[in-house]
Amino acid sequence: MTSPVWNVGDELEERTLSPVDRAQLRRYAEASGDPNPIHLSDEAAGAAGLPGVIAHGMLTVATMGLLFSPHLEDGYVKTFRSRFSGMVFVDDVLRVGGRTVRAVETAEGRLYTFEVYARRGEDTVASGEVGFLAYEG
Repeated sequence: MTSPVWNVGDELEERTLSPVDRAQLRRYAEASGDPNPIHLSDEAAGAAGLPGVIAHGMLTVATMGLLFSPHLEDGYVKTFRSRFSGMVFVDDVLRVGGRTVRAVETAEGRLYTFEVYARRGEDTVASGEVGFLAYEG
């Protein structure tokens, strides 16, 4: 097992995701236990003043976590803070990425801190900070 090495300022490879679709929203609603109809029904979304169903905010946050999936054999996401700044609709294509802002040695291994984002076009719809603990070795 080789631990990843990131330097402060290193960019994570940006990923472009598949368009958000209704099947994804249904699966997420079932898995998360969040069946709020604004995520599933155009009528309910319209009644709430929205132009259509919106993706669950936590689903959008989860997409930022995909940046770390290739590294889970070498460590784990220790902390994840996020904030929402826009809505995500059906057929939106998100791009997720980030950059290393800190790296410190701890008793458990090297703790990297990343600023991460999810963008639709040029609009940031979610952002946050991820702490990834890389195992020693």
